[in-house]
Amino acid sequence: MIDEKDKMILEELHKDARTPTKRIAQNLDIPRVTVHTRIEKMKKDGVILGFTVKIDYNKIGLPVTAFVFVSFSTQEKLTQQELAGQIAEIKNVYEVHLISGEWDILVKIRGESLDKIGKIVLNEIRPLGGVSKTITCPSFANIKNGL
Repeated sequence: MIDEKDKMILEELHKDARTPTKRIAQNLDIPRVTVHTRIEKMKKDGVILGFTVKIDYNKIGLPVTAFVFVSFSTQEKLTQQELAGQIAEIKNVYEVHLISGEWDILVKIRGESLDKIGKIVLNEIRPLGGVSKTITCPSFANIKNGL
């Protein structure tokens, strides 16, 4: 398990994964060696899975985000997890979640326009075996993106 110091280190890394250990130590008033040791332990324990970049999707031509709810049909000879895996392979699909309730799968798609996202839904997701129906919800704004 992680403690409060680990959580504070994770928050610093989440702000900028390239923050030097020395700066994290100064910001948190923790010895640099302690910060380094804790980061290495969290990597070893699988708490930290990797380091990544934050992208301004507007600047790379993908300013529109939509969430697609997918209803799974048991008519096909595949599992819900297999269908989710197929959806995950589609270009511009950024997240796929298995959920409970009225819908079975939640998909996050980014695109250059709502029209392009619509084409992904109509031409690539809906034709998949196991998809019963979908509903697409465009995002107006991302207020918080984080831990």
